[in-house]
Amino acid sequence: MEPIAVEPDSNLSVARLLDANLDRAREGLRVIEDWCRFGLDRDDFVVQLKDWRQRLGQLHDDDYRRARSAATDTAAGLSHPAQANRSSAPAIIKANASRAQEALRVLEEFGRNRDQALAHAAAEIRYRLYDLEVRILDACVRHHRHQSLKNAKLCLITDPDRDNDLERLMQGVEAALIAGVTLVQYRRKQGSDQRRFLEAKALKKLCRRFEALLIINDRIDLALLVDADGVHLGQEDLPTTEARRLIGHERLLGRSTHTVDQLLVAQQEGADYLGVGPVFATKTKPERLPEGLTWVNEASRHAAVPWFAIGGIDEGTVTAVCDAGAKRIAVVSAIMGSDDPEGASRTLLQALS
Repeated sequence: MEPIAVEPDSNLSVARLLDANLDRAREGLRVIEDWCRFGLDRDDFVVQLKDWRQRLGQLHDDDYRRARSAATDTAAGLSHPAQANRSSAPAIIKANASRAQEALRVLEEFGRNRDQALAHAAAEIRYRLYDLEVRILDACVRHHRHQSLKNAKLCLITDPDRDNDLERLMQGVEAALIAGVTLVQYRRKQGSDQRRFLEAKALKKLCRRFEALLIINDRIDLALLVDADGVHLGQEDLPTTEARRLIGHERLLGRSTHTVDQLLVAQQEGADYLGVGPVFATKTKPERLPEGLTWVNEASRHAAVPWFAIGGIDEGTVTAVCDAGAKRIAVVSAIMGSDDPEGASRTLLQALS
């Protein structure tokens, strides 16, 4: 294709255009780079973004800078209402990736006739930024999930085996979410896969409304189908390495532990959080003997990842569990078996705070 001829009197306009879009592209990349550095701690992303900024900086010719005239730019200072709605890191990343990609496209189009090196670099960076944006957004999801997990104090484990009414199940979970619970684990040992899928799907929608995490017990396939935030596995379930291969690194992986050795192995293998129990006798798992508060104290001295004491804990025992070293607990009956699940949740959260 023959290059489009540019009239001599438009050279200044093109120089101004290239200058403005070089600035836009580098500014957008810098915003993303800083979040990757300070928010995600991902030096691999930072190195790539910094390299692109430096390349564009080297191609930012002085003639383009001298053509700059902010005083005569009729669009200077213009904004859009959408800019005020970027309340999350992913929203800011998306906006600045789009800003950089659009600017790079302009550089590619108008640089062909004036600056082939700039046009070529802009095209290359633009296509590579499309792929990197997806990877960064995936990392943002992982970051959000880990921060939410770290902040969670009370995990509600559902017990639909004792309550086969979906509406009642949803009402109980919603009451807990209203009270401030931010982590829900869906657990069903009996029933059809179709029923599990419908319940998990409904719970995911509910948890998303409250910005709470949803973890699926045992079933990795179900967790993936409903786009849950993670999966919780017992000692007899898939090994951590194989489970991680299936769910990826963006989702959380929890593991039940009953001894110090199991705890150490689970966190060494990369579990994101641990269940520690059973502390007291529980109707949910009557076959397992309680380990008592000594186990809670041992866990507090050895755990290097978030962990939840579990097993027979209620408003009458939560203080003793916290005194033994627990900062987080997981409960079933204390909330799902209560006539007032919202009030029970508030009581437990207050004790944990």
